[in-house]
Amino acid sequence: MAEIIVGAIATVLFEKLASADFMKMVRSEGLDVQLIKWNKTFSHIQQVLADAGQKQITDRSVESWLHDLQDLAYDIDDVLDDLATEAMRRKLNKEGDASSSTNTGKGKALLKFIPTCCSKLVPHNIKYGHNMSSKLDEISTKLDTLFELKNTLGLAVNVNVERSNGTYKRPQETSLVDESKVMGREADKEALLQKLLGNEACNQNVTTMSIVGLGGIGKTTLAKVLYNDEKAKAHFELRAWVCVSEEFDVFNISKVIFQAVAGRNEEFANLDLLHVALKEKLSNKRFLVVLDDVWNENYVDLDQLQTPFVAGAPGSKIIVTTRKTNVASVMNSSEPYNLDVLSEEKALSLFAQNALNEQSFDKHPSLKLYGEGIVKKCGRLPLALITLGRVLRLKTKDAEWKRVLDSEIWNSQGGSQILPALRLSYYDLPPHLKQLFAIAPYFPRTTLLTRRKLFYCGWHKGEFFFRLDDKMDVYDVNEPFEKFRHVSFIGEEYEKYKKFKELQRARGLRTFLPIALNSWSRFNLSNNVLAELLPKLHFIRVLSLSRYLSITEVPQSIGTLKHIRYLNFSRTSIEWLPKQVGDLYNLQSLLLRDCEKLSSLRVSFVKLINLRHLDISNTPMLKKMPLGIGGLTGLQTLSKVIIEGDDGFKISELKGLTDLEGQISIVGLDKVTSPIQAKDANLIQKKGIDDLVMEWSNMFDGSRNHMIECEVLEGLRPPPKLRELQILSYGGTIFPSWVGEPSLDRLTILRLRGCKRCTDLPAVGRLQSLKELSVAGMDGVKIFSFDLPDSFHGIAFPSLEVLKFKDMQGWERWSTRLGANNDGASRSFPRLREVTIEYCPKLVEVSIDLIPSLYGLSISGCSEVVFKSMVGASKSIGMLSLWNIKGLAEINGEVLELLRSLRKLTISMCENLVSVGEKGTSLTFSENQQLTLPLKSLHITNCKNLKLFPYHQHLESLTSLTELKIYNCPSMECSFLCGSSWPPNLRILEIGGIKKPMSEWGMQSYPTSLEFLVLWGENSGVVSFVGNAKDVTSSSFLLPPSLMYLEIRGFMDVESVSEVANAKDVTSSSFLLPPTLTHLHIHDFMDVESVSEVLQHLPRLKELYACSCPNVKDLPETGTTDPSSLSIVVMK
Repeated sequence: MAEIIVGAIATVLFEKLASADFMKMVRSEGLDVQLIKWNKTFSHIQQVLADAGQKQITDRSVESWLHDLQDLAYDIDDVLDDLATEAMRRKLNKEGDASSSTNTGKGKALLKFIPTCCSKLVPHNIKYGHNMSSKLDEISTKLDTLFELKNTLGLAVNVNVERSNGTYKRPQETSLVDESKVMGREADKEALLQKLLGNEACNQNVTTMSIVGLGGIGKTTLAKVLYNDEKAKAHFELRAWVCVSEEFDVFNISKVIFQAVAGRNEEFANLDLLHVALKEKLSNKRFLVVLDDVWNENYVDLDQLQTPFVAGAPGSKIIVTTRKTNVASVMNSSEPYNLDVLSEEKALSLFAQNALNEQSFDKHPSLKLYGEGIVKKCGRLPLALITLGRVLRLKTKDAEWKRVLDSEIWNSQGGSQILPALRLSYYDLPPHLKQLFAIAPYFPRTTLLTRRKLFYCGWHKGEFFFRLDDKMDVYDVNEPFEKFRHVSFIGEEYEKYKKFKELQRARGLRTFLPIALNSWSRFNLSNNVLAELLPKLHFIRVLSLSRYLSITEVPQSIGTLKHIRYLNFSRTSIEWLPKQVGDLYNLQSLLLRDCEKLSSLRVSFVKLINLRHLDISNTPMLKKMPLGIGGLTGLQTLSKVIIEGDDGFKISELKGLTDLEGQISIVGLDKVTSPIQAKDANLIQKKGIDDLVMEWSNMFDGSRNHMIECEVLEGLRPPPKLRELQILSYGGTIFPSWVGEPSLDRLTILRLRGCKRCTDLPAVGRLQSLKELSVAGMDGVKIFSFDLPDSFHGIAFPSLEVLKFKDMQGWERWSTRLGANNDGASRSFPRLREVTIEYCPKLVEVSIDLIPSLYGLSISGCSEVVFKSMVGASKSIGMLSLWNIKGLAEINGEVLELLRSLRKLTISMCENLVSVGEKGTSLTFSENQQLTLPLKSLHITNCKNLKLFPYHQHLESLTSLTELKIYNCPSMECSFLCGSSWPPNLRILEIGGIKKPMSEWGMQSYPTSLEFLVLWGENSGVVSFVGNAKDVTSSSFLLPPSLMYLEIRGFMDVESVSEVANAKDVTSSSFLLPPTLTHLHIHDFMDVESVSEVLQHLPRLKELYACSCPNVKDLPETGTTDPSSLSIVVMK
């Protein structure tokens, strides 16, 4: 990808020569003539770069020329950047001198008599000009040589002008196909056509067919063949084709379908009107809709899209092409059709057709061997074969084909044959997009490169800052370390000094970027190493020391990094930044995220005129904004704003920062004393902001003026494209009207917390896109109602999926009844799937409509009225969690009858609860005594008075149960402990602290599916597990051979671990812990002295964890024991 570098440098050169300040400086140093000559030379070189980029695959001389040109391009970029930085320095210093001199009339008058040309006589400037002149002469000689060599390589001038200037657009996919060019899919077509035209039995009029397979395997092509088949055209009255791709927009997709079936273009004000019209068009008509390249797995989106389809006539079909099997499942597809790669014969024929314009290699036998090798490396994927075949079209020399087959491109495929073959498509991209591919090798393949990450790293169209070579190993002996420009490596917990010592030899290093493989990785590096390294990085552009917790200070030598664009000290232990950071004129991204000890930015940002991104989120000790931040009008990211009142940063200083985007948190709003200043911040015009946090102090004392705070919040009206909004500790008594205005039609998440003085919630029921509403700590609210105008006849909270209430100490009534539409559908919460109510002790009345989609319900610290009312509001609850429900004595059969969809049940800390389901009830059984509840997970813990729970006599009938946790319920009946009465598919079991001690359990034969087992003893915080812990040995346990994790807690008097698990008649030589065990945890074994007997019989053990076992004497150290797999030994 060397041509990226050269093309980018050419762009930079052109832009520099167009800069008045830059040209003024180089003219003063007499350097302008050479730069203008470079401009002409690069103009000629740029014309052949596209051809060179393609020819380097098969021509080593072109590849060598590009690499030499790339090395020189780096040097040129360094020189240009040096010149531009010097021009910037002189300009800023001159402006600073002029500003300070105007304080006295004498100074101002003196400046008039000093001509601009005399600045050249300053000692620093004389030395600088001499040094740069020598560098330019050396580079000019090398550039002339490479330019002459260009003429001998036969490179063609690029005539595709629109691609080079970046205006090329990817062609729109259509449903048309030339079936004569489709090969090897006859059997697939026949099988799918039979399903497409068949009338298989189905409960619905519409059937979904999914074609699933790898990218490039031919899913879209096959769908086109089916769509255009003459039988299909005659069979379906209406047809529509939609290319969905990654951006899933229900409105746009529905509109395309409507246009196709209606035969006209029509505008609709909202999705409801569109779907009504589409449903009418499809009504009683047999239709075919193809949704091509679907990526979205969101159930709500896909279900909403399909709503109008139910009106179709029987036999209507939807074809979905996707790489993801989950998409097929969510769309209720019939069994997905998994498309396989082509046969060897068909793949070779397809490749020949595209490479040679022939059906076979019969006319080119010498190329067949290479062709077979290329087909194999392409994995017989059609798109890869077509793409690479067209690269070789009309190339008939054996050497050219051998060059492709032996190319190193295949070595970087990482298991995917299509990526190397598609590399040619990369050469077809505009130059500014090619630069993205230069960044990609920098990161592990699993790293998600978001738009914001690319911005932070300083990539912008028309500028070039860094690029990654294919070989980045610090210790690569095949490459001289001095030539390395970019270094990326997987960070280690303790970095070796040698690694950083070697970096000092890489004088031209531009990028230093440690990579973390997970979110919790932390690294350590000596402050001395950092102080020694920084002065050597003269040309560094990207420097990341994120996650190095040992770094406590930034050396003052940071100020010598004049080329730096990206500086990342996130998640370090630094407490302040040195003032030298303020001299980094080129700095664009300064990231200090999660620096929890950072308390001061002793830096003036006045000179950081190129700063675009400042991330200071999660810096709790930082109380002041840096000086000059309000003047950085190009700032795009400002994650946190700290309002300091009259003597510091004022909110009105945000006025000029019109380019802010992404997430921004404004804290200290209680210090805003003037509503006019809030309005001057002009948030509504900062249209790039999509995530906004507004935070006041959580101290509600006499200094807070609720009237002013209300007016301040009114003045902070956000931009209409806002997606997330949090209002924290607001001190007003009411919310401004804009909080619930329909103009915030993109708002998806709203969180209100700690607004203690508000007596009403904002009327947000009309927000069409709101998916999550969280309300917490609003003690003044007594009633939650919709508060909608009388003229409102729509659906309240039409998109809401998650609703959370927490710490609502004054909340008494939830009243949101709207009734149903004419068709019986609920007029409120139609998509609500999750409700959480925590610590609302006064809530005693819940009056709500049915919630048809409610799946998850969690209630904590509330009365039983809340529980019973919420359970009665839905018949679709699949997950129920109850914690500390006041006054709840029983959950009777009538309540259980409403929970027939329940899959997970959790009950904890319900001290008054005696029974779940009456004793002897048959409500949970059908007539043939088979359980009807499809429980997969059952947790009952810390309920000291609970005696009965569902299925306590019939656990073996819970065939779907995979997880069971019962502990610290000392009153619980234990009739299920009868040896073999465990659920047959149980995978996870935690048990202990129940009425019957372990000594009375008898022989236990756990299911063979069990993988995770925890046994709780008397000293594990549970009540009375066994009377005498040594009686444990009288019980017998047959642990299943599938067990991988075993945890044993609280057997203080047991002297051997084997006593807990061994049968009483089994000697230590036939130890019963299964050899499959990989994790063994023992806690609170006060008398155990030896564990060596355990290790001898567990060849796969990876972790032995001993906690509160003070008398263990033979615990081995990691790496010194047999089994050799034992990797972690911990003792506390």
